[in-house]
Amino acid sequence: MSTVRERSGPHRVSRPPRAAPGRPGRRGAARPGSLWPYLLIAPAVLGMLYLLIYPLARAVLISFQDFRLRQLILGDADFVGLRNYRTLLSDPQFWEVVRRTFVFMAVNVVAIMVLSTLVALMAERLGRAARTVVLSSLVLVWAVPVVAATTVFQWLFHSEFGIVNETLTGLGLSSYEGYTWFAHGGTAFAIVVVLIVWQSVPFAAITLYSALVTVPAELYESARMDGAGGARVFRSVTFPLIRPIFMLVLSLEVIWTFKAFVQIWVMTRGGPGEATTILPVYAVQTALAGQRYDLGSAASMLTVLLMSGVLILYFRQLFRQEGERL
Repeated sequence: MSTVRERSGPHRVSRPPRAAPGRPGRRGAARPGSLWPYLLIAPAVLGMLYLLIYPLARAVLISFQDFRLRQLILGDADFVGLRNYRTLLSDPQFWEVVRRTFVFMAVNVVAIMVLSTLVALMAERLGRAARTVVLSSLVLVWAVPVVAATTVFQWLFHSEFGIVNETLTGLGLSSYEGYTWFAHGGTAFAIVVVLIVWQSVPFAAITLYSALVTVPAELYESARMDGAGGARVFRSVTFPLIRPIFMLVLSLEVIWTFKAFVQIWVMTRGGPGEATTILPVYAVQTALAGQRYDLGSAASMLTVLLMSGVLILYFRQLFRQEGERL
């Protein structure tokens, strides 16, 4: 046994006394089987159940009922089984909206991921001051409320007071004087896409940038010493290392664009005609047009199923590729 000599003489080094078995190490520590941790998380769990699970369960229930304005007031809704779903699935307009939704999602997601990757790569190569400016600008854009940004875009493309028409007219394009952007389906669709891409790029770019800074610099140096160009370095070194984060951002953007509603509803309400009507907008229009809340709930459930199907196929492909790599 080792000893330590001091002025007072030799003595043994003692360890702090252990807590008696079956007792907590310190006062206030939770005992095994205690209900205290569950009581602490109970408010959050109850809030989640009320705000998320209950509305979803209520929508599922209404989708199987004959639920209109009378039933909303009196509450005597009858079950009709799958009749609402059969009505929607036999409607050609519904399938046209589904096609437009997938086109809308594909255009947005491709534009968001390409621009976000380019912005992240640019931020990685900038100096500290320039990078700080770029990242701060992205955060400020990301912090703008959705309704506020949508209202700004409405004024930008206003036919009489919009700065876009004023700028194009000043450049000599007199045909854009008083041009009504939201009266044409193609231009209205394009403006909504630009708005959603502008709102989505900051989050995706910052997330991808945080993944890029984790790539070891030695790998870049080795690739350049082997004669690899910029495109080859990104394809063979950068992307394989940031691929998990890239795929995560991709899946989040699919969800974000698939359920886009506020921007379209505030800006065009699905018009002109049905040029900007996607599934979430279609569900609200169906519910409000003739107080057909049952059909609107059924359309919402079909939207959830379609989005879940897209994500399931995507994750299956992702896991399969990861398994092949292993």
